[in-house]
Amino acid sequence: MRIAIDAMGGDNAPKSNVEGAIAAAQEWKDTEIILVGDQALLQPLLKETPSNLILRHASEVIDAEDEPVRAVRRKKDASMVVAGRMIREGEADAMISAGNTGALMTTGLLVVGRMQGIERPALAPMIPTLDGKGMLALDLGANMDSKPEHLQQYALMGSLYREKVHGIAKPRIGLLNVGTEPGKGNELTKHAYPLLEQLPIHFVGNVEARDVMNGVCDVLVCDGFAGNILLKSIEGTAGALFSLLKEQFGQNLKTKMAAAMMMPQLRSLKSVMDYKEHGGAPLLGLSGLVVKSHGSSDGNAIKNAVRQARVAMQNRLVESISNEISGK
Repeated sequence: MRIAIDAMGGDNAPKSNVEGAIAAAQEWKDTEIILVGDQALLQPLLKETPSNLILRHASEVIDAEDEPVRAVRRKKDASMVVAGRMIREGEADAMISAGNTGALMTTGLLVVGRMQGIERPALAPMIPTLDGKGMLALDLGANMDSKPEHLQQYALMGSLYREKVHGIAKPRIGLLNVGTEPGKGNELTKHAYPLLEQLPIHFVGNVEARDVMNGVCDVLVCDGFAGNILLKSIEGTAGALFSLLKEQFGQNLKTKMAAAMMMPQLRSLKSVMDYKEHGGAPLLGLSGLVVKSHGSSDGNAIKNAVRQARVAMQNRLVESISNEISGK
């Protein structure tokens, strides 16, 4: 297996990407890790290079403030674009990037290419749940506008991902809505509901946002606009909660002692809510495997993204989705 990592993408690049790549290469000797980026910046960070880790020079970088389509078309030698081209030309089996989400989506569409039969690829991150198992949600930002048929494809792809990558037999599929009754919602969800019922999946009906973190389903289907708002709301609430706890526990000696006693439980709670433990979000519906890591990913998050990509490839995720969509 050959996995290309966009070494220049993300808030902590290239250091965190190099650290994650080294850790992954050391753990999985059967996988070739290809670091794509400026060799002059990457080489000093590679004091000890595992034999299955190689460099691929790319002279340009797509920055967070770049306009996605223009950047992908003009910066032909950007690390993200080069990694995408490696998938298209068969030099890599998967790619990972913590860079500009819009640019990665554009790279997926213009460079890697859509899977035949898929109208809109979807960004599918894991949302933390209280039981620690997490919930796959799609689309959470790749497409702001969707049609009912797009949600139908998201449901099918999400079901296959949970089955192939996470080993869940008959994953429960829910549709994000403002109520649980079948007739609830806007025109999009009202028309999508019967389409999801027709699929060979375990559709459990509408799911309200307040129930998401209770783990009421394994896959949550929604359009990118509502999904991205949901994701940012959860991230913001979690961040505010931990800030509040830190403030309360630091008020006096008694609360500091209480915090010290509760530290193992607090660390466990933070781990449940930590996106880094899930690795990254696949862009489902592309002709190759593309994984989007969080912009502030550290080395551990990059390593987990490699683990995620390996499992997806071992279980032939892309081929499974393609066969299901084409009816083979």
